[in-house]
Amino acid sequence: MAIRACPYVAPARIRRRWSSMPFIAWIVFEVWRYGWCFQITERDVVYTSVITGYAQVGGQLAYKAFEFARSMQKEGIDPNRVAVVSLLQAAAELEALTHGRTIHGYAIRRGIGCLDEIFETSLMDMYIRCKVPTMAACIFGRMKMKTIGSSNAMITGYIIMGKPLEALGHFYKMAEEKFSPDLISLANGILCCADLKYLREGKSIHGHIIRIGYELDLVATTALVDMYSMCNDLVRARQLFKVMETRDVILYNVMMSGYLQNRVATESIDIFIEMVCIGLKPNLGSILNVLSALSELKNVRGGRSGHSYILRHEFRMHTEVVNQIVCMYARCGCLYDARTVFDRIQYKDLGSWTSMMMGYIYHGHPDEAIILFQMMKSEGLDHDSVTLISLLQASSKLGYLSLAKEVHCHLYRARRDQETLVTNSLITTYAKLGKLNMARNLFEHTTRRCLTSWNTMISAFGMHGNCKEVLQLFDRMKNEMIKPDDTTFTSILTACSHSGMVEEGLKVFKCMREDYGIIPCEPHYGCIVDLLSRAGRLEEAYKLLKLVPARQSASALAALLAACKIHGNRELG
Repeated sequence: MAIRACPYVAPARIRRRWSSMPFIAWIVFEVWRYGWCFQITERDVVYTSVITGYAQVGGQLAYKAFEFARSMQKEGIDPNRVAVVSLLQAAAELEALTHGRTIHGYAIRRGIGCLDEIFETSLMDMYIRCKVPTMAACIFGRMKMKTIGSSNAMITGYIIMGKPLEALGHFYKMAEEKFSPDLISLANGILCCADLKYLREGKSIHGHIIRIGYELDLVATTALVDMYSMCNDLVRARQLFKVMETRDVILYNVMMSGYLQNRVATESIDIFIEMVCIGLKPNLGSILNVLSALSELKNVRGGRSGHSYILRHEFRMHTEVVNQIVCMYARCGCLYDARTVFDRIQYKDLGSWTSMMMGYIYHGHPDEAIILFQMMKSEGLDHDSVTLISLLQASSKLGYLSLAKEVHCHLYRARRDQETLVTNSLITTYAKLGKLNMARNLFEHTTRRCLTSWNTMISAFGMHGNCKEVLQLFDRMKNEMIKPDDTTFTSILTACSHSGMVEEGLKVFKCMREDYGIIPCEPHYGCIVDLLSRAGRLEEAYKLLKLVPARQSASALAALLAACKIHGNRELG
């Protein structure tokens, strides 16, 4: 049915605010319903306007759009194309997959949306936000006329779903099909590179923007700042941030996150203060960032100031913020304050319990953490991998082997025995509790071994002085084409040092640079100097120490000085 223009045209001021004020649409509907002075003759126009108003405002009010659609059908009026698109937007906003599928089926039956880019893009967006990306990809694949808008929707969808590699693949495919990407496409490509930490590809997109002469807007600049921050190029991120004259809260949040990502928490707090001073109102992300920075710095005074600011504003009702306050106080060693805030949380979620448990473990109160875990279970709250890892840390500190076995049994019962992080923590716990055979068996039966799994097992063998097993594991890593990192070599060199296997340790130290291109750092130099010193080869250790950069020689100097005392070499000492 064709939609005729409504004789009544709202003033511009009202039209601009229509999407944020659905009650205006409702008033218009009621006026028409009771036959007042408005000259509206087509019922579907009014119904469509009301549905569109509620769909655009979002939130729980979007359900009203479906109620009006049902009323529309009861009066024998079939929703038109505009109403169907609005209902798809409402379903996407609410992540209501059942409603979205129903609308999709209705559209197919009525023949709505054939070769309609807006409808198909809305349909893709609905499936993506309802976490069914395969359906969105299917619709995208069947589109006869793919446009930049539909391609952008698909890329954005994969980013929202946390699949940046697939999103970047779609971005490159769009470029291969000779579409001229717009600024939205390019910003999406940059976001993919940020998530994947692909600095070279991100720089390439940035260079393309400069070459084609696009003027960077706020969205693109924010994406670039995020990309450079995630790729540890903080200098360029800061330069882009400074050049941008108009900054919003999101850009400030991204810059704060960048500083946190690069372990520069002080600068993150300074950015927050700058944002408040220029009159920008912090949002939830800003508060979480500044609390994380204060927690990282263990700044109790600043933490209390931040807590006071939160109490004066509406953020105290957010569970995420309260959990971060608990974490901040716990990291700062103020366990009484952390517990006070924790006890006042009305609706505790898993993050609340885990934050408090980790605080107790971090400051040497594992027994309190176990009591908290039991309280959490009594309230019927399920646990996740972080909770289990916290529980294993508590059991290793207290020497509770039975508790570690309970966690192990739970993993098998819940079929979560292939969760890498928990398995690695369990291997470490068994090793610390003296059950090396159980740690070895667990490692051997783990099918999804990552580099951290190998490092954990190497560290476990080294902890018990089994240097031969350490070197055998290292050989297995080579055979299975697993590239070691600096942590791997630290564990191997420590094991060689404690076992007195000098030649083997020197061989590993040599292959570290020559075969894997890993530049030794302070722990590695400390291990190799300790290795030579224990064997009485003090002069050789001293010659090596001369080659060590001054900033990385502290632990090595201490090891050599201790060896001089043991071997009575007063002159070298």
